[in-house]
Amino acid sequence: MHKLYNFIEARERLSTVTVPTKLIQSPVFSTESGNQIYIKPENLQKTGSFKIRGAYNKISKLSEEEKSKGVIASSAGNHAQGVAYAAKKLGIKAVIVMPKHTPLIKVEATRQYGAEVILHGEVYDDAFKYAKELQEKEGYVFVHPFDDEDVLEGQGTIALEILDELPDTDIILVPLGGGGLVSGIACAAKLKNPSIKVIGVEPEGAASALAAIKKGEVIELAEANTIADGTAVKKIGNINFEYIKKYVDEIVTVSDYELMEAFLLLVEKHKIIAENSGILSVAAVKKLDVTNKKIVSVLSGGNIDVLTISSMINKGLVMRGRIFTFSVQLNDKPGELLKVSELLAKQNANVIKLEHNQFKNLTRFKDVELQVTVETNGEEHIKKITEEFKSNGYEIVRLNSEY
Repeated sequence: MHKLYNFIEARERLSTVTVPTKLIQSPVFSTESGNQIYIKPENLQKTGSFKIRGAYNKISKLSEEEKSKGVIASSAGNHAQGVAYAAKKLGIKAVIVMPKHTPLIKVEATRQYGAEVILHGEVYDDAFKYAKELQEKEGYVFVHPFDDEDVLEGQGTIALEILDELPDTDIILVPLGGGGLVSGIACAAKLKNPSIKVIGVEPEGAASALAAIKKGEVIELAEANTIADGTAVKKIGNINFEYIKKYVDEIVTVSDYELMEAFLLLVEKHKIIAENSGILSVAAVKKLDVTNKKIVSVLSGGNIDVLTISSMINKGLVMRGRIFTFSVQLNDKPGELLKVSELLAKQNANVIKLEHNQFKNLTRFKDVELQVTVETNGEEHIKKITEEFKSNGYEIVRLNSEY
């Protein structure tokens, strides 16, 4: 297990490659949670995530002989770019094995940092196995994304920065995938301040650390099903499991829907764009049973493509009640549509989509079904619209939006 000076030395080592990611106080998440929420924006870090810390710390500690052999890693995302950048900075050869279907934008970003990229296998596990084969054959040094003492030591430098800036932090919330980030942060934070709480946040569909803690040993999940692809890990690291048992106080999970909602708030209120796995810690602030605490949410990464951003915003709008889709039965006679429009105008609801279908309702011959999607100010506004329609003799049925 690490000592505090290990993390202090790592921080010194990283001082030439990392950028300062100062805490951002968040009024909106503070209001939502009843606590004082601060965001640690590692999405603004070089290569777009915290991964540069662990990768650079690991590679810079290699012996000259090991450096001469070069490094190899397997990754479909942020770790690839972290290793490639670190190797380039230190003048070392880097080979990255990525699954065949890795988005081109990530492949190109890794190549731009000077790494040799090999596309192999259908999923990450295939890429990992092939990278290990190449390591044996070519003598490269393998840089694991999370199950490595030097890697988690680099990630732990985040805790030192948080506590330097906000010494009276009560809780640090940390995204949890393989466990490298939470292990490093929890260990460093507890060494500096034993009374601080560190909480890991996993996606509901890939809660491999929670499963391991409950079972008392590392186990592999049957599947990892979540939009937080960077933390879709079926099995946490063995080293990380030991650190989590010793230093992490609690593990909470969040749903994909909660991630969508948090994503929208970050974009709208903070003008911050982060990837789905990066916002786990922000989505978790409402799930804590505490008030008036100083809480830091580590926003771990920001590498997300434009199409996903669009989809997340739309779904977040629906989650927050800002997009409201409903159906209403109307008499099949002229003027009914005008009445609906006037009721919506009276409530300042902006119509986005409208479908008037004479053939949809077969239960009552003289009725037609109208489906409407409107832009609203949230759930209170929706309630007022529903009441307005009811007082005018119309019954609204809320629908799942396809907007």
